[in-house]
Amino acid sequence: MSRRIKRMNPKPRSRDERDESRPHQARSAKKAGPRPAGKPGGKPGAKPSRFAAERSERRPPKARLEKVEFERPAPEKPVEALLPTKVQTVKVTADENNMRVDRFLEARFPGLSFSHIQRVVRKGELRVDGKRVDSKDRLEEGQSVRIPPLKVDAPKAVGELSEAAQKTLKALKEMTIYEDDDVLVLNKPAGLAVQGGSGMTRHIDQMLEVMRDAKGQKPRLVHRIDRETSGCLLIAKTRFAASHLTGAFRSRSARKVYWALVPGLPKPKQGRISTFLAKEESEDDTIMRIAQHGDEGASHAVTYYAVVETAGNKLTWVSLKPVTGRTHQLRAHMAHIGHPIVGDPKYFNIENWQLPGGLQNRLHLLARRIVIPHPRGGVIDATAPLPPHMQQSWNLLGLDASRFDPIENAPEE
Repeated sequence: MSRRIKRMNPKPRSRDERDESRPHQARSAKKAGPRPAGKPGGKPGAKPSRFAAERSERRPPKARLEKVEFERPAPEKPVEALLPTKVQTVKVTADENNMRVDRFLEARFPGLSFSHIQRVVRKGELRVDGKRVDSKDRLEEGQSVRIPPLKVDAPKAVGELSEAAQKTLKALKEMTIYEDDDVLVLNKPAGLAVQGGSGMTRHIDQMLEVMRDAKGQKPRLVHRIDRETSGCLLIAKTRFAASHLTGAFRSRSARKVYWALVPGLPKPKQGRISTFLAKEESEDDTIMRIAQHGDEGASHAVTYYAVVETAGNKLTWVSLKPVTGRTHQLRAHMAHIGHPIVGDPKYFNIENWQLPGGLQNRLHLLARRIVIPHPRGGVIDATAPLPPHMQQSWNLLGLDASRFDPIENAPEE
């Protein structure tokens, strides 16, 4: 199978264009702090960097987002006080946009039974803009919903969290990089899965159960990272946020940056990897293989990479920017170009390669940064620190984590 790596040499841009292309340094959706001034340009007549960035520039890491303490939501008023005693007409809110009719009723009236929902919809007692609907139809913001009198079960009293739930909530708080009313960004530790699987009892999705609000709504995952990968994980706390953030990933307006440690020195030092990937399953494992266009199940995958710093000729710190979001994309792509990620149990395929003394044989891959439009305006820009095993490797190899990251201005396509 062929290997395709294209050298990067984008057209030089004006200072204004470079400034506009850099991500906003807003640390929340509401406020945008001042950007640090960049260093002056290099030598006259010097060639522009492949990613239009100054290689000599150094920028110490900054705390982009403040940690926010979790607060247990206050119990709502008893449902009986909210029940309509006669026909009621309500408007669909932005948070309820694209919600199914049955889910809309469940969210508005937590004590409403499934059979009651199906009955009022089937009989046409519930109307949307004056028309009959099906329980699976989706609502749009601003629509008028006619709700008939309902019989809702008495709500259960909201009790204190159990000791185990309190520990889980504390663990989530310790992972928190950023939180507001709509969005949560966690620094997921290596080894903790995002979702459950065979024989798995603890994972992020299960842990989020302790954050259910008074209406029973649980925060939602909007993207995933591998179990052994640490770093930024984005969570939507409302349906409104989930819809917008999922759309941002789908339209590729979300920007992700990863750091990895690989053997050898990739050449060229900055480039683009473009292949097709297909899932290959066996009884014991599932991996992504390099495929050809037209192969069954094959999807196009594009990754930009850049060398940040080297440790002799033995190991290299690379920064990665995935344009697409395929399973194991970065791991499969780095193995494809002959530089698999150190500690990767699935894709590290160099025979007789010895791990330098003092380094842990764990996956050296960090979801370093995520930049994405906030659902209510502004930009979320979150950065995760090196996990302990990677920090140990950086220290032993003399790598400087505050170095300028040349991948920052790589193309977005």
